[in-house]
Amino acid sequence: MPGHRTKGFCASAAALALCALLAGCGGPGESAGGGKAVLRYTWWGNPDRAERTEQAVALFEKRHPDIRVQTSFAGYDAYKQKLATQAAGGDAPDVMQLDYRQIDQYASGDVLLDLARQKDVLHTSQIDTGLLATGRVDGTQYAVPQGRGTETVVYDVTTWKASGVPLPRAGWTWDDWADAVRTLAKTTGKPGATDPGQSEDAFEVWLRGQGKALYTKDGRLGFTADDLTRWWTFTDELRRQGAVSPAEQTTQLDGSVENTPLGRGKAVSDTNWDAPASGFLALVPDGIALAPMPSGEDGTPGQYFKPSMFLGVSANTGHPKEAAQLVDFLVNDREAAKILGATRGIPVNETIRQELGPQLKDFDRTISDYQASLEGTLKDPPQAPPSGDNALQTTFQRDYDQVSYERMSPREAAENYLTEAKAELRS
Repeated sequence: MPGHRTKGFCASAAALALCALLAGCGGPGESAGGGKAVLRYTWWGNPDRAERTEQAVALFEKRHPDIRVQTSFAGYDAYKQKLATQAAGGDAPDVMQLDYRQIDQYASGDVLLDLARQKDVLHTSQIDTGLLATGRVDGTQYAVPQGRGTETVVYDVTTWKASGVPLPRAGWTWDDWADAVRTLAKTTGKPGATDPGQSEDAFEVWLRGQGKALYTKDGRLGFTADDLTRWWTFTDELRRQGAVSPAEQTTQLDGSVENTPLGRGKAVSDTNWDAPASGFLALVPDGIALAPMPSGEDGTPGQYFKPSMFLGVSANTGHPKEAAQLVDFLVNDREAAKILGATRGIPVNETIRQELGPQLKDFDRTISDYQASLEGTLKDPPQAPPSGDNALQTTFQRDYDQVSYERMSPREAAENYLTEAKAELRS
């Protein structure tokens, strides 16, 4: 799943060198000699995810000797570009891994199969209904979530404890969080947190805590210039006080944990997604911990369980049943789940998640325990955002840069953002 959602997941240069850039011969639904159905299955990720996926696919082929699966993967950016090219040419792979922000784009472009047509082989009863709905567009199930994640306040445990500031707790509010980062800055001599003003993700959590949303059900903005002005005024004041990271550090954020203030030893905490937070283990010598995101003043939680990624089937596949069988296997098979572990987030199948959780180790277990602590406390996730949100994430960060460098007031930047956002969503 993307961390600091604006950039998404990128493999390292070394990993990219090992990637097979969505190779695969023939079009969707080709048949091999001997009557075997051949499926092309593609995903993004790193070599570890690829190795585990290949093992799972080998087990699927053993269970289904009449099906052969051609696999390929790439780093996120390369994958996204290649898939867009294939989809535009009517040559999308039979089974494809999808990001939250690709669902609306490909569903509206007639790239994805209506999965309800394969309900006899693709079972979804063990997936939370709210989570499952995130793969639905205009009432049609175009994709199934394969893993789930949620946002978190990740922090340097030793530094926070030594400061004497009470540790983050369930139900704390944004005002509680602000008080904590102010005190951390005073006691530790460095900002208490990365400035969250640049993060559309953090803004969404803040909005939802007030009963509002980033987007309406018809894909329009769900907030006003007043809302965004309040958010940016709140974070800008903290920046001016030195409680959160200064502009020159915040503008270096690129989606990697290495370039966050926490990762560079220049802040005590960060807001991120839980799975990518594992990258801080190598950067914060004394260890990290995960805490819930702040809630609204009345205790309304803003964070939610988000699909870390989805599986979809090409509308043009020649083997829709077999493709759906592969999706079902990857989501619902216990042995496949053991092989895949938490490489795509915590499993969405509720029975498997409960069985697998105690068997996970190291940071996978940390994530599992963190998510378990939130069960039953969060509201349903929003529907997949409109395709224009991809561009608007960059616009959001760019406009806040103008605030943090004091070139625009929060009000001016907010009105500028809303003007551009409305134009983007109409296009």
